[in-house]
Amino acid sequence: LERARDYLHKTGRFIVIGGIVSPVHDSYGKQGLVSSRHRLIMCQLAVQNSDWIRVDPWECYQDTWQTTCSVLEHHRDLMKRVTGCILSNVNTPSMTPVIGQTQNETPQPIYQNNNVPTKPTAAKILGKVGESLSRICCVRPPVERFTFVDENANLGTVMRYEEIELRILLLCGSDLLESFCIPGLWNEADMEVIVGDFGIVVVPRDAADTDRIMNHSSILRKYKKNTLKIPKSLMAHPLCAIHLTKEVQLALQHGDGHVVDYLSQPVIDYILKSQLYINASG
Repeated sequence: LERARDYLHKTGRFIVIGGIVSPVHDSYGKQGLVSSRHRLIMCQLAVQNSDWIRVDPWECYQDTWQTTCSVLEHHRDLMKRVTGCILSNVNTPSMTPVIGQTQNETPQPIYQNNNVPTKPTAAKILGKVGESLSRICCVRPPVERFTFVDENANLGTVMRYEEIELRILLLCGSDLLESFCIPGLWNEADMEVIVGDFGIVVVPRDAADTDRIMNHSSILRKYKKNTLKIPKSLMAHPLCAIHLTKEVQLALQHGDGHVVDYLSQPVIDYILKSQLYINASG
């Protein structure tokens, strides 16, 4: 997530205001999958110091497993209601400017109770979304109008909050992208929506050639411009090239001290306290 945000900012096309971690439902049936109750807590501990990444429990709280497509659509529809922002598909760009300031308009500072002007950060916008998400609003609240200066992107630009074109992208590894090419594994209509309406940000994996994968799938070829590939040069950390889920579970089961390279200490403490991922011999 951190490296994906860095890349999207470097393109000059995006300002990332938030990242969502959505743990899968228990009925997904993946081998080694612990209870969502534990996974939610571990994810929350992992991002507790982040000012832009949050964990969303909606997917876990459903009656059964939800497709990736339905999860993306849920967050799109919910954010549209909560923020009142323009929420467009990647193939239907808005006619209003994504970044910019209307002519003859003077930016108005935001004042706190102590009357000191302060610039709202991306985290504050995500915070507004998060507060409303916790209530699961059914009626769109009034849109608070203010000039938004993003400090993280450092693009030197100003945007009006009500003119943000909000887009949700699926972040995945190239190994997941490769699964798109397995006949019958994905519903083709869902793939059309995921790649065509939303778009994908792909993290490279050593074992998977992203370009080869995209050429092998007719849908990926059709929506090639909607797939953003993070250059390997930005993923220089060795952990980025491996399947962390498998590596972490093996390290825990083997008592490998290098697990501290994979997980933050609060997560490790929780795993030990809850006795998760113990192998057959204990």
